[in-house]
Amino acid sequence: MKMSRFEVLRARAGAVPRRVLCAVAVALAAAGCASLPQGVSRVPSTALAASPQTDLGRIAAASTPRAEAASGAAAGLSGFRLLSWSSQALDARIELARRAQRTIDLQYYVIHDDETGRYLLRTLHDAARRGVRVRLLLDDLYTAGMDPLLLSLAATPNFELRLFNPFPAGRGSLTERFSASLFDLGRVNHRMHNKLFIADGAMAIAGGRNIGNEYFMAHGSANYIDLDAFALGAVVPQLASLFDQYWNSEFSYPVAAIVRSEQSADELQRQFLELTHPQRAPAPVPPSPGVKDLLGYPTLSEEMRSGRIRLIWAAAQAFADAPEKVLHHRSEAPPEDQTFGPTVRSSLMHELLQARKEVLVSSPYFVPDVYVMQDIREGRLWGVSITIITNSLASTDEPLVHSGYQRYRHELLDLGVALYEVAPSRVGGSENLGPFGQSIGRFHAKAAAIDREVVFIGSLNFDPRSERHNTELGLIVRSQHLAEELLSMAELVKAEAAYRVRLGADKESLEWHITSQSREQILFEEPDTGFWQRLLLRLIGPFVPDALL
Repeated sequence: MKMSRFEVLRARAGAVPRRVLCAVAVALAAAGCASLPQGVSRVPSTALAASPQTDLGRIAAASTPRAEAASGAAAGLSGFRLLSWSSQALDARIELARRAQRTIDLQYYVIHDDETGRYLLRTLHDAARRGVRVRLLLDDLYTAGMDPLLLSLAATPNFELRLFNPFPAGRGSLTERFSASLFDLGRVNHRMHNKLFIADGAMAIAGGRNIGNEYFMAHGSANYIDLDAFALGAVVPQLASLFDQYWNSEFSYPVAAIVRSEQSADELQRQFLELTHPQRAPAPVPPSPGVKDLLGYPTLSEEMRSGRIRLIWAAAQAFADAPEKVLHHRSEAPPEDQTFGPTVRSSLMHELLQARKEVLVSSPYFVPDVYVMQDIREGRLWGVSITIITNSLASTDEPLVHSGYQRYRHELLDLGVALYEVAPSRVGGSENLGPFGQSIGRFHAKAAAIDREVVFIGSLNFDPRSERHNTELGLIVRSQHLAEELLSMAELVKAEAAYRVRLGADKESLEWHITSQSREQILFEEPDTGFWQRLLLRLIGPFVPDALL
């Protein structure tokens, strides 16, 4: 599991015992020379367009409605399907990798060195071995300890692997990385949070899921409710162009430029096969034949075998923050263009501000600022219904970020915003959201629905980090049908996984409500939490500025 912001902050701010002063001195010395390599050779490349000569290209063409294809209208439309069930979301990625014949482009914030991560990497390796050009762009924050795996993968013919905004030293652990970057924290605090998978230029998957056990219901202690969108049509070239911007940027480094190895290419390739042996990378259990997801769709792999995919067709646009967002920490950043163009957050806010009836926002971390609160206030004055789904204190993996949300919770409720908080005890009992078992159920879906006509799906969290420090990617789709599907999924989360938060009769206290079998249950403390957990956050939370959340 990743280090939380609370742990990172504690690691930075904690008192240093005398016995580790020597280690700190060594780290400071390392930080002085932990600079990025200069003169790095990056061979530029661009995405390959879809071709009817490939299997996926033929399926994409066959999946385009005949009337639209005949009229030419499909040239500006895209086909979508929401991937709600984790098993189907993983199956879709594996199927795309197996069927690809020309190219695969992937861009991820996290690919864990666990069973799921290793299996997908092995599948990509197999695609490269049969001649598919694979380009993998991976943010470097959570690759600590993965250098042998990544180097050996990059030694595969037809496989290119680049690290975004890398750590040139302290490769063994997160603590070592930040210690070796004490004089460069402004840079390394900016991360690429995008998630994107494109196969043969014909089909794509974008949304909230990283690659790891917990994103696909395979983790023993914590798993996520999450959401992706499968897409084909006009939006795929847009996504491919955005990928190329990152791939060819000065902030993307070939892994071999950051990590050195004395092993030969043949030795590295043998090492990869050992690291991804079936005992370490077992194949995931495929979805049962004929199974349908929450929205009534079969698996994409099943439909691909039939040669045609049932999709929702609509106008759509893809957005991504500029890779140059990592320059924000530099004093020499162009003063006339500090934001480097429209961001995913500003594009979403533009749509939200057009709402006239209702808005749904789902985000695992929800920390509005004073400007967003003013927008919410004005929206409520115009009669716009606003619903927010986020994590509870018990389900969040970022308690300090939750403290930022708590600062605004009373005011949101006072304005009449409907707040729903996902709680582990409710998720575990859900029959429709996934096989959570004894694991903690957490919420990770990043989406919005506006006036039942516009849908947003992407990697953007509604918090200061996503706005100021991370780069993000998102889709805006103008479709009543897709909006209705997203809202129906939200209703299921509200009914089976969340408490509704309300103000008490005194307008000061909070209550957590659920209605089950026509009976209402009311809690007067944060669900599934203990006294000391709540007290610690109350003591520490108010002193953490929004800028650090």
